[in-house]
Amino acid sequence: MPGEPWSSGVRRGPDGALSVGGVDVRELAAAQGTPAYVLDEADLRERARSYRRAFETAFAEVGAGVDVYYAGKAFLSVAVARWLHAEGLRIDTATGGELAVALRAGVPGEHVGLHGNNKSDAEIARALDAGVGRIIVDSLVEVERVAAAARARGGAPAPVMLRVTTGVHAGGHEYISTAHEDQKFGLSLATAPGAQDEDSPAMTALLAVLAHPELELLGIHSHIGSQILDPSGFEVAARKVLELRAALAARTGFLVPEVDLGGGYGIAYLPGEVSLDPDRIAKDIAASVAATSAELGTPLPRFSIEPGRAIVGPAGLTLYTVGTVKPVRVAGGGAGPEAETFVRTYVSIDGGMSDNIRPALYGADYHAELANRLSDAAPVLARVVGKHCESGDIVVHEVLLPGDVRAGDLLAVPATGAYGRSMASNYNHVPRPPVVAVAEGETRVLVRRETEDDLLALDLG
Repeated sequence: MPGEPWSSGVRRGPDGALSVGGVDVRELAAAQGTPAYVLDEADLRERARSYRRAFETAFAEVGAGVDVYYAGKAFLSVAVARWLHAEGLRIDTATGGELAVALRAGVPGEHVGLHGNNKSDAEIARALDAGVGRIIVDSLVEVERVAAAARARGGAPAPVMLRVTTGVHAGGHEYISTAHEDQKFGLSLATAPGAQDEDSPAMTALLAVLAHPELELLGIHSHIGSQILDPSGFEVAARKVLELRAALAARTGFLVPEVDLGGGYGIAYLPGEVSLDPDRIAKDIAASVAATSAELGTPLPRFSIEPGRAIVGPAGLTLYTVGTVKPVRVAGGGAGPEAETFVRTYVSIDGGMSDNIRPALYGADYHAELANRLSDAAPVLARVVGKHCESGDIVVHEVLLPGDVRAGDLLAVPATGAYGRSMASNYNHVPRPPVVAVAEGETRVLVRRETEDDLLALDLG
């Protein structure tokens, strides 16, 4: 069993070939083709159970309830939504399309949340008609828009949470750190310099929600970033949200019943890295919010969290076939004819940035291994690159691969279950790969491979 960053169902046999969930990757590649996203169902379900158990246990010990929402943006399909709901998770969606998938899966509306910094009128209407359990409001303007949509329906008040930005900067890259001030999400807790007597944007929006009879204020939402490996940021953000909750109660007498602490729990992408432990995170956060609430003199609210990558990321790998292998001599530093050089082996695969944009977008690091055979060849410094017409089309920036890696070999890249298929594109008119689930020696296609006919069907000439 290779261990992290591979899923728990990955094994390497005596002949060197990998298997996932009891399925040999050579057989999978022969049946499904490559590239292919491979999802270990048992691993996915166990990670979901681990997060639910850890947080339910830790928060029960301090006298609070908790709900676990799966952040569908990481990867969502009908089957995955069904599996995770069966494991006791709710589903968090960020667009009308994700909402449609959750509803198609049969997830009850009250167990679905809708996020988004720029929801369309149609998305708001669909969420209300589906009876979603929460709409996370992201701006003062959206308070009015959701209220108007609820008023037009004349039914029960729309259940809303207000997303706030706590000023906590956390995450693996600027683009996935979402609680600092200078970005598009949420409403700031900070007041303008020299305007201490003015309400913060967050307080202004909370008061606006309470002023609308068409809205039911469920609580306050905070999400500080993604791929977070230092859990202290969660505790700092939670304190700020609980302080805002107490301030609103002192101002209005209304104590919001729920606080959502978001997600962003980091995972291992490279050998030697360690994913955040859900038991440790849950215990630390529960102790922190209990202490803060006691200090503020307010009872604990119900909490919710939103893991996505932490559940689906390690459960997936991407399987590729090697094509061109090209040694390239690279200058290693210095100047003139005496400059040292080294050879980097460029290993081209049949996918690339269209099925994993994260290395190009974030500079994300991944690992790769030969998946179809043993090799006793000396390792070489390699870069795994795709087939697209971009020099930045890199899947793995640096990895040691056997020196005899050759066309026809299979390469497996672990920890691609999150943000691989969900961020995939048709760049260069390349059809997107399938998502194939494996469990107990059986395979099941969850999302079929796109074809050129699919691409041409959209082109009306």
